Amino acid sequence: MGEPPGGAVMTHRAFMQRAGKRIACFLVFVLALTGCDSETPLTVVKAVAAGVPSLAPFFDENSGLGRDAQVRSRTVHSGLQQGDTPGLYGGSKQPTICDVDRLEQFLTDPANDQKAQAWARALEISKNEIPDYLERLTPVLLRHDTLVKNHDYKKGKAVPYDSLLQAGIAILVDQQGQPAVKCSCGNPLRPFEGDTSRISVEFEDGNEKWQGYERSQVVAVRPAPRTLERIALVDVQEPERGISRPVGTTGEDDATFDTRKRRAVPNLAGTTFGQASRQLADTGLAAGYDGKGLPPDGARVTATDPPAGSELRFGEYVTLSVAGGKSGGGGPGSTSGDTSDGTSGGSTAPPAPPGSSGSAGTPPPSSSGPGGSPSAPSSGTSSGSGSPGGSGSPGSSPPSSPPSSSAPPSSNPPSSSAPDTDTSSSRPPSSAPPSTSAPPPPPPPPPPPDPPTGSPPEVTSSPPTSDPVTSSAPPPTSAPVTSEPAGSEPVTSAPAGSASAGATT
Repeated sequence: MGEPPGGAVMTHRAFMQRAGKRIACFLVFVLALTGCDSETPLTVVKAVAAGVPSLAPFFDENSGLGRDAQVRSRTVHSGLQQGDTPGLYGGSKQPTICDVDRLEQFLTDPANDQKAQAWARALEISKNEIPDYLERLTPVLLRHDTLVKNHDYKKGKAVPYDSLLQAGIAILVDQQGQPAVKCSCGNPLRPFEGDTSRISVEFEDGNEKWQGYERSQVVAVRPAPRTLERIALVDVQEPERGISRPVGTTGEDDATFDTRKRRAVPNLAGTTFGQASRQLADTGLAAGYDGKGLPPDGARVTATDPPAGSELRFGEYVTLSVAGGKSGGGGPGSTSGDTSDGTSGGSTAPPAPPGSSGSAGTPPPSSSGPGGSPSAPSSGTSSGSGSPGGSGSPGSSPPSSPPSSSAPPSSNPPSSSAPDTDTSSSRPPSSAPPSTSAPPPPPPPPPPPDPPTGSPPEVTSSPPTSDPVTSSAPPPTSAPVTSEPAGSEPVTSAPAGSASAGATT
């Protein structure tokens, strides 16, 4: 009487089994997350808010070197941006957001010699190069929360640390659009080297989390793959006003433009990613990419979204689809005929023949043009491969390998997809004999059905007229012999490629 019904026992067991499975799945999930964290640890980043003084600056924040602005961080396409991206940085009608002349006075003052040496080492220049270096810098305002490697000045040394600068902070950028100096304190800046998606931001020392902060919207800047002459900015107070600022100036030579003016997406299919991003930047549009990071500059562009001809406002993104490239890394790339092969081929390398796995032999005539032509898109793995055979029909190109290796012996003549139809050459062909899909002139009726079983007759200077062959191809008994083609031997294997081969079995 004390035992529960059998159905209740079964229900209890089923419940415990289901609960056990759920707990096991949860533990596996936790272990997986722990394993990921242990393999790719988070990079600790210190938040630096606009207008908040640094604890250990190179120069006093109240010395008038620069002042920040109140700017709401903008949405970005990806966490990695190039320094020439239109609208990446902002400006204003007040050209004195950074006082470069005063910073130079501080760094060249003998009383600040130790600071100057530490400052120069952080930027990988010599102390004597400081004046020339500063003349090439350009003041801008951040429009995005931006990751950098910042530096404090402690005990006579520049101490690096990763930091997140809030949008609105005034900085100086170099000739490739790379953040170089934080204006308000003179701290040198270097590129952030971590993963923008694997950061842990610390808000402390008065740098409270600011309104609009989103960890998924922070950016790091990669140097532009070219030296810039002007930087296209957006006025942070009047977004419809664009500012074209010459590099190395502080605002006195600015030119303005209307950011609302529509710009047509150029036709970029077939260009490299490096070429496409530069062409978009010159148009006033930003290059986007859906993959992680940025592709190699030599990767070939296959499509754009939106397509060519679409009209966008200044700074809007055009997503580029690319075929992979062999050129390593996403650093500055070549500006002349970029090739997806990097060093293996170059822009004038001929396309490999179909089925080839190595380098091509004698280049066909159609490969004389540059491989980087926008009208000849590449497959992404071989420069110029977008136009194989583009100047003639198959078979019009010379053979790409020596005759001794192009047609190995076989019991049946191969059915070639690209037969050699040139019979006027003074040397025997190196490919397979004509197939039934492209026969020579119509042959006479087939010989008697009793073929000889012994060794075939000796080859003479003219093709036999009555000896049959066991090949499925019709015997070339009526073809005019002007160069003693290899197909004249009545043998059961492929031609030896030379008329002097003699009788074979």
